[in-house]
Amino acid sequence: MTPTDGPLHVAIIMDGNGRWAKQRGLPRTFGHREGVKALKRTVEAAPDLGVETLTVFGFSTENWRRPMAEVAELMGLLKAYVESDLDRLIREGVRVRVIGRRTGLKPDILEIIDRAETRTAGNSRFLLQVAFNYGGRADITDAARRFAEQVEQGRAKASDLDEALFETMLSTVGAPDPDLIVRTSGERRISNFLPWECAYAELVFQDVFWPDYGPDHLGAAIAEFRARERRFGGASSDDVLAAG
Repeated sequence: MTPTDGPLHVAIIMDGNGRWAKQRGLPRTFGHREGVKALKRTVEAAPDLGVETLTVFGFSTENWRRPMAEVAELMGLLKAYVESDLDRLIREGVRVRVIGRRTGLKPDILEIIDRAETRTAGNSRFLLQVAFNYGGRADITDAARRFAEQVEQGRAKASDLDEALFETMLSTVGAPDPDLIVRTSGERRISNFLPWECAYAELVFQDVFWPDYGPDHLGAAIAEFRARERRFGGASSDDVLAAG
């Protein structure tokens, strides 16, 4: 297999930081910090595996329910990642895009998001999307509200709405749908991550906690993807041959 066999867009639910720390008798925050190192390793490895877009689940709209100290730690990790890696991302042609709601985020977080997006806006080699304060249902709700507002303002009619138009209202507009969704830690669910966009994505669940993740694990997920036949609702090639 070669990188041209895909997937071009991989989306990862980075799960298991807390359990990784618990196994070692450490606070959950240590797991999150090691998870940032795993993210750096994965972003560096992805282009060499033929990936052009990587979307990672950094902080969900449901994560606000966690203890405030842990929420503060997760917020700080976004800053730490951008501040420590932004120059390298710029040099290597990585465009950073943060998807999710901006409401409720503190000014220092908004500033770091704006800085990362602005300074990498001209890069085109690789797209890194960070889902931060993101929830799939919230994003779909926000998209529906945007279209409803256009109808109220007389700029659109209800009959204008189709899938292609609706997708322009989502925070992921302009990015391709993911070919492959990966979840680490052994859990087998998508947890409100890209529910619209992953309609035809292949799902791979890996029994490794995120802080231990690296190029070999990503390569294994991609190898599993390449061993599958994607049908997009059509018949498999074996079924077609049998029918013929």
